[in-house]
Amino acid sequence: MNDVTFTFRVDESLKGQFAAAAKARDRSGAQLLRDFMRDFVRQQDEAAMHEHWFRREVQIGRDSADAGNLVSAEDVESEAVAWREETRRKPKSAAS
Repeated sequence: MNDVTFTFRVDESLKGQFAAAAKARDRSGAQLLRDFMRDFVRQQDEAAMHEHWFRREVQIGRDSADAGNLVSAEDVESEAVAWREETRRKPKSAAS
């Protein structure tokens, strides 16, 4: 791994507060900044992977709908009614 220097400007008060907070945790500011950078890159990678997964799932659903693989609203409601009735009966039968 090639180390490089990353230089940026920050308010002097913030730098002092950050250095003190880092020292209180037995870490250097540079260590924390590297950790923060790694976490940010990881979060961005995870967000990109989720976005890719989501778009793929949506496309699969669209392709399925375009192919005619649909369930009518009436069928969905019928199944929901049956499910709700079954759910309501379970506590009664469990108490018996």
